[in-house]
Amino acid sequence: MIKRPEPVQIVKQRRDSVLRALVGRVPYINFLGVTFERRGDELTAIMPFKDELIGNPLLPALHGGATAAFLEVTAIISLSWGMIWEDMESGALEIDDIDNIALPRLPKTIDFTVDYLRSGLPRDAYARARITRAGRRYASVYVEGWQDNRDRLFAQATGHFVMPKRSS
Repeated sequence: MIKRPEPVQIVKQRRDSVLRALVGRVPYINFLGVTFERRGDELTAIMPFKDELIGNPLLPALHGGATAAFLEVTAIISLSWGMIWEDMESGALEIDDIDNIALPRLPKTIDFTVDYLRSGLPRDAYARARITRAGRRYASVYVEGWQDNRDRLFAQATGHFVMPKRSS
């Protein structure tokens, strides 16, 4: 007998719950107010504007540290989501109790270089990461950050990460 696929809404709810659990593990993400929109396996990070993120009130411009943290968080969550996605779709991730999901550890930053291309304006910021190399031990990620126009980046970054050991 052929097993029927799960309804699309159930699959989407499970994926959204796993993403919320992953993001909820990092208090700093909550402090920055960063959220993630999911379209299939692709994530877009959103950092809503708030006055606390302003570094130079005369311009006003986003603080460079907030920008760097936003891009780094985007890279780390994107790497983790890629690992979880494989496990979730293959059935290797235990998702019976959504509140107690066995999530893998987060990747550890080796280095992270940010290019500040222009001042971050006092408005919402968006970022998307592209994993350029992902092995069992090491990963390299490129992140783009924009505000009003995806073609006008205000920051970009490249990072290298040690990947956590995968459960066998």
